[in-house]
Amino acid sequence: MTQDAMKFGITQRFSCNYIDNHEEQLLVCMSEPSELPKRYTQLLHAGFRRSGEQLYRPHCPNCNRCQSVRIIANEFKPSKSQKRILNKNKDLDVRFNSDERDDYYPLYERYIEYFHADGTMFPPSYQQYSNFIRCQWQQPSFLEARDKSGELRAIAITDIVGDGLSALYTYYCPEDRKRSLGKFMIMQQIKHAIEKRLPFVYLGYQIDDCQKMNYKTAFLPYQRLIDKKWQVFR
Repeated sequence: MTQDAMKFGITQRFSCNYIDNHEEQLLVCMSEPSELPKRYTQLLHAGFRRSGEQLYRPHCPNCNRCQSVRIIANEFKPSKSQKRILNKNKDLDVRFNSDERDDYYPLYERYIEYFHADGTMFPPSYQQYSNFIRCQWQQPSFLEARDKSGELRAIAITDIVGDGLSALYTYYCPEDRKRSLGKFMIMQQIKHAIEKRLPFVYLGYQIDDCQKMNYKTAFLPYQRLIDKKWQVFR
């Protein structure tokens, strides 16, 4: 990939969603949508993420604390606590769907209203949800977990890319918060990557100063993009 083969833009600065009293700025890929399917994996290697139609990465002039993380799928070994999570959820039926089901958005709405009423995604709406996950040039996949009665308990929205899965967003039933379904669904994406012989599961950005992100570094071994190089952490 050569920089002159692609077009990029830089956003204005705005308040950082993760670190208090900081501003953030994004580098956004401005290439034609027809170019993006073949570039997506390469851009993930360079620390980009997808949100709706947009591929972006942090481009903050005075901060580099956002670092991309990807799990090395076939080397992953669950810890004792992760094994307990797997055992706690062994009653759930987990499967992939390529199309959205009618009960996906209502669960998302409940999740946002319960857990993120003070965040930027509140109040939820179907338009906001659709703009966040849908994309003309990349079909997201839906990893769903249902109980024995068939009721939906959790959804992990993920993109299947050239060398792995790129986790976009996970949400679950608020009353199931003690099941640790967010972590469970990451392990299901790892399992699927292994089955598909894909080496990585991309988890987005790790910010060590942001406590709510620290779950990402519990899936060992993983790689972190530091100074444009993927470095292994065991």
